[in-house]
Amino acid sequence: MIRAGCRKFLGLVPQKNNQAPVLVRLYHERVVDHYNNPRNVGSFDKNDPTVGTGLVGAPACGDVMKLQIKVDEQTGKIVDACFKTFGCGSAIASSSVATEWVKGKQMEEVLTIKNTQIAKHLSLPPVKLHCSMLAEDAIKAAIKDYEAKRGQSGENGAPIEKAADA
Repeated sequence: MIRAGCRKFLGLVPQKNNQAPVLVRLYHERVVDHYNNPRNVGSFDKNDPTVGTGLVGAPACGDVMKLQIKVDEQTGKIVDACFKTFGCGSAIASSSVATEWVKGKQMEEVLTIKNTQIAKHLSLPPVKLHCSMLAEDAIKAAIKDYEAKRGQSGENGAPIEKAADA
């Protein structure tokens, strides 16, 4: 039902009375592709010490984005990423692109991904730039969560014991 409404909104449905379909594209084809065929949808166990979870939202529009990364502890490389997003097509596309871009990269390299790069790749209109900002924030939040988990555990994954107060 929602997809049918979105297709109609995007101008991807033929007009009535045997008229030729009018293709009014409000979104770039990359946005439509990532919306119709999102990559890396899903979630990991948030309690897994190799997983970092970033949960961000935009109160103004109601978009909520959860992006998770799975990190190889030996190399510091992001070996997998997934997302779940509640929001518009641009938010879903931004999440999908973000997960594709972070996989296989070092965490330091991933922190250089900016919302402007995502917005440019998807050709987002100015009114949708907040979606790419959410994706950047979700990446940073996932890395921060992973690093916080690492700070709470030792090299072998065992919790660090706090020194007793004297």
